[in-house]
Amino acid sequence: MQRGNARFVAGEPRHPRQDVERRHDLAAGQRPRAALFGCSDSRLAAEIIFDKGLGDLFVVRNAGQVISDSVVGSLEYAVAVLGVPLIVVLGHDECGAVNAAIDSTRADAPALPAHIWKQIAPIVPAVRRVVRAGTVDGVPPVTIDHEQVGREHLRDTVAELLHSSELISDAVAEGRLAIVGANYRLAEGTAVPDVIVGDVGDDA
Repeated sequence: MQRGNARFVAGEPRHPRQDVERRHDLAAGQRPRAALFGCSDSRLAAEIIFDKGLGDLFVVRNAGQVISDSVVGSLEYAVAVLGVPLIVVLGHDECGAVNAAIDSTRADAPALPAHIWKQIAPIVPAVRRVVRAGTVDGVPPVTIDHEQVGREHLRDTVAELLHSSELISDAVAEGRLAIVGANYRLAEGTAVPDVIVGDVGDDA
């Protein structure tokens, strides 16, 4: 995946395994090499930024890459049924969900629609930690570091995935699975690993 991302960054993608023959080969079943759980942001098309093809990635996405029952169930399916050896959790800079979580903590923040609030609420603890870390003599920072909140939330997401799924945590403990939390830089196109759990071997 790192090699594919490097090709994308260099503007030299190969667009592998996207032809008619590949489509026909996959009609009877799939065997992806990795699962990717990322943000729904339209700028994070996984197969494009990692230069992968049909059947290469099992992709799960929602706004802000927030853990939910459906996310955990989908990733457990990828591990238990499809046998993926790697889960990539992908955050990114300038994330709208992170920005909304930051804005929601302001004293004058307007009320959000219920479903949007439910989606961003798991990001708020990361916001509060960043605010506490930047507070000096009881005075909170004037501006909140969005990128730091995103990194904190990414780490929380990986930790919550392991906490929520015994199947996934057991697979990591047994050496059958690795999890990489990475941050995607929109302007550069780079996916930079930030958290690694387990032995990634040659899968990343």
